Amino acid sequence: MTTASLSAKPHYPILDGLRGVAALIVVTFHLSEPLGTGHLDILVNHGYLAVDFFFLLSGFVVSYAYDDRWPTMTVGTFLKRRFERLQPLVVLGMTLGAIGFYFTDSTIWPLIHTVPLWKLLLVLFIGYTVLPVPLSLDIRGWQEMHPLNSVGWSLFFEYLANILYALGLRKLSNTALALLVLIAALALAHLAITSPAGDVSGGWTLNAEQVRVGLTRTMYPFFAGLLLSRVAKPTRIKHAFLWCSLVLALVLYMPRLGGANQVWLNGIYEAVCIILVFPLVVYVGASGVLHTQAEGKLCKFLGDISYPLYLVHYPLVYFYVAWISNHKGVTLGQAWPYALLILLGAVALAYASLKWYDEPVRRWLRTKLG
Repeated sequence: MTTASLSAKPHYPILDGLRGVAALIVVTFHLSEPLGTGHLDILVNHGYLAVDFFFLLSGFVVSYAYDDRWPTMTVGTFLKRRFERLQPLVVLGMTLGAIGFYFTDSTIWPLIHTVPLWKLLLVLFIGYTVLPVPLSLDIRGWQEMHPLNSVGWSLFFEYLANILYALGLRKLSNTALALLVLIAALALAHLAITSPAGDVSGGWTLNAEQVRVGLTRTMYPFFAGLLLSRVAKPTRIKHAFLWCSLVLALVLYMPRLGGANQVWLNGIYEAVCIILVFPLVVYVGASGVLHTQAEGKLCKFLGDISYPLYLVHYPLVYFYVAWISNHKGVTLGQAWPYALLILLGAVALAYASLKWYDEPVRRWLRTKLG
């Protein structure tokens, strides 16, 4: 924890850094995913749990930043602030996906070259709103809410959680909020353990089953983060960034548990990680102190690029997935140089997007929206 001034709230730079660590692991997950044959053998097997970690961080930060401002802030003002923060990169990510769409034609998406321009533009404009694209407009064939930028589904649920918070759930007492979090935890554990695949992966398709997955993955971590922000009293923990980063890496890179015959074991693992481990990581991160100027700069850099990296990396991953699908039998040894190139390119694109687009647009929106 650091304090910029006596009048300013303490800032949590380690949490910023951890968000960046999780974003980097998400990219490695998406780069390893096409090399696997299914849920059981993906190299970065639990990388998708980073999204649940993001939701928890978001709930913590939203509560910390806004809970004490409601006496002088309206719902409209809150939603404007969240729009200013989230929406510019949503628009950029969808635009990049549209620009690259026709260039990712491959055996895995054989119908891309048949999609008329008007349909691409319609999907793009719907994507700008973050509203789910109906299955009738599934122009890629993966049954995704946002076929131009796969990660857009989580932003839809992020907005939904923010709206629920603003419209009334922020008013819950700590006791009532704890009860909501407990119910959400039970729902999450049930989903993870009883899922046919033995995991919580999902939420990106506009149908009843997948919307349930998305809501369940959002409700517990977001409102657990809210509760944690209200009740936790951070202390001073040394080397918190290092230890929390190692725990995150261990959790997200952990191989699949239980195999094909006992998938419920993996479900138990994921439920424990989301319900218990992630809140502990956030608490320790909020309690951590920075030891060197270099550590502070690293946390700031990782925090700065985390959201841009999450929103702009998948349009690059589409090219990588197309290349692998067009070269059957590609091994990890053959793919890793290209994967590394995509990873480094995504980081560079994220930083450029932050400095040349996101920050200027957010400043402009702040002046226009007030």
